[in-house]
Amino acid sequence: MITIRTLAELVTQRASWPEDIGFVPTMGGLHEGHMALIRRARGDHEVVVASVYVNPLQFGPQEDFAAYPRTEDADCAKLAQASADAVLLPSDAVIYPRGRERQTQVHVPGLSEDLCGRHRPGHFAGVTTVVARLLGLVRPRVCYMGKKDYQQWRIVTRMVEDLGLATAIVGVDTVRENDGLALSTRNTYLTPAERSRAPGLYETLTEGAGQVVAGAALTDVEAACRERLKALGFAPDYVAVRCADDLSVPSATDSDLVILAAARLGRTRLIDNREFRR
Repeated sequence: MITIRTLAELVTQRASWPEDIGFVPTMGGLHEGHMALIRRARGDHEVVVASVYVNPLQFGPQEDFAAYPRTEDADCAKLAQASADAVLLPSDAVIYPRGRERQTQVHVPGLSEDLCGRHRPGHFAGVTTVVARLLGLVRPRVCYMGKKDYQQWRIVTRMVEDLGLATAIVGVDTVRENDGLALSTRNTYLTPAERSRAPGLYETLTEGAGQVVAGAALTDVEAACRERLKALGFAPDYVAVRCADDLSVPSATDSDLVILAAARLGRTRLIDNREFRR
């Protein structure tokens, strides 16, 4: 596996690769969910490239940028074992050569201010800016993203469509622990007691999806899920039932839906979702 750190190295390698590149952007702290993305890309493409970059632009001033796990050696070992062809380990200067304050930023209006966007102002502009930069540098045929970050996946898909970028965005199903907890780098923040309660988030969403299918009003389901999460020890930011394709509020005739939630458990903010049809 090739390790790339500079723009010059990336330009040289990119010129030697075929056009059939599968790309997996990450912030490191790699787990089996990331490996599922790499394996999917490996099965679909001649060349598989991953990036590891903890993007400061998507962290708020009171968020966990400094504490976010940085495990470069372990990450590279996992990527090599999964047969990635290259890993991009860029510095801030590679991603934001003009500096973060002067770099062109990419913002998807509307969708970026809803749900997690209401609770993390500016977060998704940081995501779309860094992903747009990475796609421009790597120029992959397909970029793979996990559906655990469901809103992020939909926002990046919208960005690519709106900008006419020559990359397809593919969402890959969430990988879970045996008890249903979605794999996340931030799960390492959970205490043992919190970890034992954490699967309640997905259980609550599964129950809520079943209630919608059974005919319950969406607002009643959302309220009931919030109360159930509070009873389990969570502090929910939101629970919302939305259309799966664009995260709009469903009408009575919409059938492809997703229930999404973000909730804090101790100092850990967990997000999850469940797609379903009614």
